[in-house]
Amino acid sequence: MTEHTIPSKSVEDFLKAVFTLQQQEERVSTNTLRDALSITAPSVTDMAQRLVAAGLVDYQKYRGVVLTEAGREIALKVIRRHRLIELYLMRELSYELREVHGEAERLEHAVSDHFIEALARKLGNPHFDPHGDPIPSPEGVIAEQHLQPLTLLVPGVKGTIARLKTNDSEMLQHMLDRGFKLNAHIEVIERDPFNGPITAHVEGKRRVIGHHVAENILVATDSAMDSSGC
Repeated sequence: MTEHTIPSKSVEDFLKAVFTLQQQEERVSTNTLRDALSITAPSVTDMAQRLVAAGLVDYQKYRGVVLTEAGREIALKVIRRHRLIELYLMRELSYELREVHGEAERLEHAVSDHFIEALARKLGNPHFDPHGDPIPSPEGVIAEQHLQPLTLLVPGVKGTIARLKTNDSEMLQHMLDRGFKLNAHIEVIERDPFNGPITAHVEGKRRVIGHHVAENILVATDSAMDSSGC
């Protein structure tokens, strides 16, 4: 792939998936990519080998895939497009949070960099999308977040909901219906053992949420925000 070649949708989706999955593991296995992209394992291997030739990934059999610097640059461009589009859909077009991911998935491949930078200016050059995910800068810089899942928040420690990391529309709506929304103040009261439900005060109201859902609610504790100067 040359400097002026526009990556295809499948290439952009592959690189974005690798970037996202690399947040959990240094090298991403072909089986993990197969599941994330809903394609066959041979298709993952074929794409990985094509992108090795293009200088966008490093792929080693049995060890998985990792992005090169060039691949990371493209992935962050796509993620920037996606997250800015999500924010625009909610802020300017009154979309619901549960609706924005699928719409942004379709639009992110169809718009130009020029359009995206105009969109960013329109939105005031925001730093976070509607889920609380950081929006990469035009230069590909992405903010680090020091958050912890609600499942690990110690009872009595206060914090603020900073990220809803699922893209599942039904789970998002479930969270919101129970008051677990971005920037809400939260304090865990009780955690049932054996991955049972979690009881918390959310904006002063007693709320209960299941363990699996709570894993997708990320919290910035008050102590962490104080130490970072927020």
